[in-house]
Amino acid sequence: MQLVLVRHALPERVQDAGGPADPALTPLGEKQAARLVDALGTDVAALYSSPLARARATAAPLAAALGREPEIVPELREYDADADHYVPVHEMARVDPDAWERMRAGLLPAHVDVPAFTARVDAALERIVAAHPGRATVVVVAHAGVVNTWLAHLLGLDRPLAFPLDYTGITRVLAGRDGRRLVRSVNETGHVTDLLTFS
Repeated sequence: MQLVLVRHALPERVQDAGGPADPALTPLGEKQAARLVDALGTDVAALYSSPLARARATAAPLAAALGREPEIVPELREYDADADHYVPVHEMARVDPDAWERMRAGLLPAHVDVPAFTARVDAALERIVAAHPGRATVVVVAHAGVVNTWLAHLLGLDRPLAFPLDYTGITRVLAGRDGRRLVRSVNETGHVTDLLTFS
């Protein structure tokens, strides 16, 4: 089967939410999410999403085109799901330079238990793969950390954030019945090239 992994679209910046930050999409993010319908088509056997608002809103236009709601998978939430703030990546160098430097080095924040996060993500995605044998295409809308960590796991990479992933970037993994996982593409952005320039 083909597993299509989509990073969510551009969300709002949130500071000091007083609880877990769960930002909505910006107007630009909504435009990015709408482009996924043409980019992915409707020959999709199933649609899954992280429970976070930015992922669910990104999945919404495709869900409407498919005529079905995405299945929410709590284990696909991002490593920062409990943080009281969210800084879009294009603002991170200015707002949180330490986090930006760790990300540039391919590292998750120091407080993240990387093996546990990797195990959670891998188990969730492998359950999805097991539920769809054959040649089906399944779409999963999640987060840069989720996608990156699984790619690092599949490819045997030491750094969990090896790939820069753009908002609504598309990554494709072929999953064989024999257990093989073939990464076919990483961060396809042709559908949103004109929507990835931020001021």
